[in-house]
Amino acid sequence: MRFSKTLIQWYLQNKRDLPWRNSTNPYIIWLSEIMLQQTRVAQGLPFFLRFTEAFPTVFDLANASEEQVLKLWQGLGYYSRARNLHKTAKQIAFELKGEFPKTYNDLLQLKGVGEYTAAAIASFAYNENVPVVDGNVFRVLSRYFDIETDIASAGGKKEFTQLASELLPKGKANEFNQAIMEFGALLCVPKNPDCQNCVFNDSCLALQKKKVAQLPVKSKKLKVRHRYFNYLVFSDIDNNTLIHKRTQKGIWHNLYEFPLLETEIIETEENILALIKNQNFIKNSIQNIQLFNPQTIVHKLSHQHLNIKFWKIKVNGKIENGIDWESVKKMPFPIVIFNFISNQ
Repeated sequence: MRFSKTLIQWYLQNKRDLPWRNSTNPYIIWLSEIMLQQTRVAQGLPFFLRFTEAFPTVFDLANASEEQVLKLWQGLGYYSRARNLHKTAKQIAFELKGEFPKTYNDLLQLKGVGEYTAAAIASFAYNENVPVVDGNVFRVLSRYFDIETDIASAGGKKEFTQLASELLPKGKANEFNQAIMEFGALLCVPKNPDCQNCVFNDSCLALQKKKVAQLPVKSKKLKVRHRYFNYLVFSDIDNNTLIHKRTQKGIWHNLYEFPLLETEIIETEENILALIKNQNFIKNSIQNIQLFNPQTIVHKLSHQHLNIKFWKIKVNGKIENGIDWESVKKMPFPIVIFNFISNQ
């Protein structure tokens, strides 16, 4: 089909030189795909390079501690990806003796590997004829063929996967899948694509019908939840502080943080002091309290906006189970807390 042939020609002339494209090693491809989920290439590339240097094989990753993995992942976000990555590495290294499954259906049996990632590994590493369907693919196909099906619906995903499968030239899955994803990332971008210089400007239905900005169709996002975090940065006579690991399920699972007071609204210093006295964070008496950031830090997650304040609290005597700042800096933290620590 002309679409597929033109797309691959465009890709071969315009593709970015990325390290995972120079390899058919399924470990390298799997690692890059997990890292690039919900992450731009420019942001993910430095993390990928650090990871492959620290963990050049799946055995190296499997034998690392979770804290080592989370520390290297720090700043990339969506930390459940890192935890799942580590679990899957152990599965491959210890249960499968380091051998990645070689088919799409077998790859789906790995922990944390869904249809998209399985298709990416199967087609990029083994050239299996399976289509990869991600946000870029939805956008390119919906615009070119003027498809108004909601991409967030189960039926929509099935429809686009079927179409991508029909367009995929047999024996060229690697090139075609890379091409359509790259085209969506570089040219057919979400906002203000350069349609006049597009190789499909004479055949794209959305361009002909002036519907480029309306496609793809996606149902509204979930309502954003606003939360108010007050981090208590205690400091004792030895300048030691207090941290703990977030063990509850939800955001930042198994990352470290300072003692936390979550409130319903932005609270005053007086109310924060009263709340601290009602908790059992420390036994020490408080000398003084100071707000580190008068301007609330708004940290945006996919469905949550965290309104964060750091309270620096000097206490008398020594904190029980206190930790020095050099040790603190070695722990994995959410990036918003890591940035605060870096400014100390």
